[in-house]
Amino acid sequence: MTLARVIGNVVSTIKLPIYEGFKILVVQPVDPKGESKGKTLLALDTVQAGEGDVVLVLQEGNSARLIVGDDMAPMRCVIVGCVAEVVVVDDSGRKVWRAT
Repeated sequence: MTLARVIGNVVSTIKLPIYEGFKILVVQPVDPKGESKGKTLLALDTVQAGEGDVVLVLQEGNSARLIVGDDMAPMRCVIVGCVAEVVVVDDSGRKVWRAT
């Protein structure tokens, strides 16, 4: 799974029936401190995320297809959770960074 921030959405006039009822969002992978890393991804939203939300993205086609119930669906990334808080702890157990 990848930690990411929602930075936009995809608008289409025509889409496959499997995508009906779902949003497709543009997400930017981030490190635990919220800094951008890597390339942006398109992900199917299953949790009603919105722009600015930090989310968990599953980047495996087979598992993503199972979530929507179609093993032939053309998708690779799916948003499976909204992150309420990230806490980074050092080796001594002391909090060194916390984000909400």
